[in-house]
Amino acid sequence: MDASLHKSALTARSDIASGALRGPAFFDLLMTVPLADRDAWVDQVLGFEGVPDDVEGLPRESVPYLPCGTEEILAAVLEGPIAASDEFVDLGSGTGRVAMLVHLLTGARCSGIELQQPLVQIARDRCTELQLTDVTFVHGDASISPLTGSVFFLYAPFTGEALARTLSHLKFVAAQQPIMICAVGLEFHDVPWLLPRTTSSLSLTIYASRVP
Repeated sequence: MDASLHKSALTARSDIASGALRGPAFFDLLMTVPLADRDAWVDQVLGFEGVPDDVEGLPRESVPYLPCGTEEILAAVLEGPIAASDEFVDLGSGTGRVAMLVHLLTGARCSGIELQQPLVQIARDRCTELQLTDVTFVHGDASISPLTGSVFFLYAPFTGEALARTLSHLKFVAAQQPIMICAVGLEFHDVPWLLPRTTSSLSLTIYASRVP
């Protein structure tokens, strides 16, 4: 990332913290950043530096933390679409990158559930610095936590029984209201209450619920 992009990222961070940069203005600015530089630019804007180490002793079905790409997040926002009226929940939210970016792009209330406490603290610190009061994070196991929301995001956070438990919880939510699931690097086969939709992203699948 060159010096001009670095400068624009720092300016954007300041404008976000002051409340001056949100929604379409932020989207338009992001679109001016070359595709190859967007992930690094977003990390600079949000104040992330490198990928933190995972804590020791993660449950067997947990997946080590790896940040989701900006393009998958943009695809979810645009092709969902995700609206300001949605309640967005990132299951396995890591350092909060997805939830913060979705909020900045849409204005939706966003939250995340993350098993690793150090990652939760990083996410909370970044939200405090950027004054993102409508983005919150919970330290917990997303596969056993009570869930509420209208849009759920999963970037391959766990496998096996943990994933099966999560789908069961999401089905319960879907019985109360229609929901959307955005899954990156993860596909749900033979799940009758989920209707898959094609997207422009090779790694993102969007599902709409169809529970009676």
